[in-house]
Amino acid sequence: MDTSKRAFSMISEYAEAYRQSGASIHSSATAEALRQSLCLTLNDAPMAEDTVLRQLIDAVEPGLVRNTDPGFFAWVMGASDPVGVAADWLTSIWGQNSAIYQTAPASAIAEEAVSAWLLELLDLPKRSSVAFVTGATMAGFVGLAAARSEVLARAGHNFERDGLQSAPHVSIFVSDDAHISNLAALRYLGFGQSNIVSVGSDQLGLMKILELKDALSAQNGPKIIIAQAGHINSGGFEDFEAIAALSQRHNAWLHVDGAFGLWARVLPEKNHLTKGLDLADSWSVDGHKWLQLPYDSGFAIVKDQTAHMRAMSKDAGYLNHNPDDGRNPAQFGPELSRRARSFAAWAVMRSLGRDGIVTLVRGHCAAAARLAEALKDLEGYNVLNPVDLNQLVLASKDPERDDKMVEIANSINNDRRFFVRTAEWKSRIVLRISVISQFATGDLLVELAETIREACRQAMGA
Repeated sequence: MDTSKRAFSMISEYAEAYRQSGASIHSSATAEALRQSLCLTLNDAPMAEDTVLRQLIDAVEPGLVRNTDPGFFAWVMGASDPVGVAADWLTSIWGQNSAIYQTAPASAIAEEAVSAWLLELLDLPKRSSVAFVTGATMAGFVGLAAARSEVLARAGHNFERDGLQSAPHVSIFVSDDAHISNLAALRYLGFGQSNIVSVGSDQLGLMKILELKDALSAQNGPKIIIAQAGHINSGGFEDFEAIAALSQRHNAWLHVDGAFGLWARVLPEKNHLTKGLDLADSWSVDGHKWLQLPYDSGFAIVKDQTAHMRAMSKDAGYLNHNPDDGRNPAQFGPELSRRARSFAAWAVMRSLGRDGIVTLVRGHCAAAARLAEALKDLEGYNVLNPVDLNQLVLASKDPERDDKMVEIANSINNDRRFFVRTAEWKSRIVLRISVISQFATGDLLVELAETIREACRQAMGA
């Protein structure tokens, strides 16, 4: 058996066994144990491929968190659909560098297909352009790079020629409870604290519209607004119609962080949550959350393709291009060297189909609502958020007992069937549940509800 066949066969057999093993959902190794297994002196002589792969598996498995397990509820992480994983293997086997059309023609055309499907599913303007990136952080980076270029151009400044040094001051309006990825993207783009106007938020972490209105009126010069579709804790949605109206009045660019919440657009019964969202200028959304794509996968969607390409395009004599070529991915994203992310997206979207994606999102929203219903009369604790999406936040009714939430989480995790975590939010310690695994069934949610109830009863008696 040749080298490649032996390696591929071994991993193929292992993949099926791993997904069906029922091993602990929690990592069992300490950091020191992992260092002892992985931080080895590099060998001088080559080693047999199957020996290396077996050593890797043995060293890594104890340090894995099985976020592909149905019982994983700690963070908003999809379960890596098996079809997507298989397509991701093919992506590595094919070894395409999806930089320009001529380095990976099939990948470029698959991006065209997936882009069209995304815009149709999410009901966003069909003229929008799409970048295939690592996740919501880089999707925000791309959308906000287009915003930076465009709002400065409106103010008469050519960023591509003159950079930020002589640029007008740009004011960026964002909730004081926005996801940290947005602030990271802004920093990467050269914006500092003096650029950020922090707008007060309500109990769901969403901008107070009157505060935003006053803040916009108090600032002159170019403006960017960042709104949220699916707050990371509450799952809440901004008032997009009101924010879009303010954005238009102030000639501001409106970007929507929709890492997972943007997928609510596929559900007609959730239209009230996302009304006006299509009036934004750019959107960021993950593929490795609700779409269940393997890591890493995200999409930056920009309404103005000219602004998008102005911010991201790169050209050189060796980046060949012919008139008959398809799209050049490097015109829409920051990377020149990257894997072909479109193949896994194409495969999963074809496998699920429109109905499958709708069923997935609807099922998670319904499951989270049922969980909230099961916990509504829990003595000493309450659900802090309206469970409109897939997020549930449980807190003690007595803030003096917030430290008990960590004890409750540990109790839930004890039998290793579930993986949950607490979070610090609004000066409280809360239990945060994200229903996002495609394999999380109704029966499992019933078990989780009872496990939470029992953990809370024990904490009340302590």
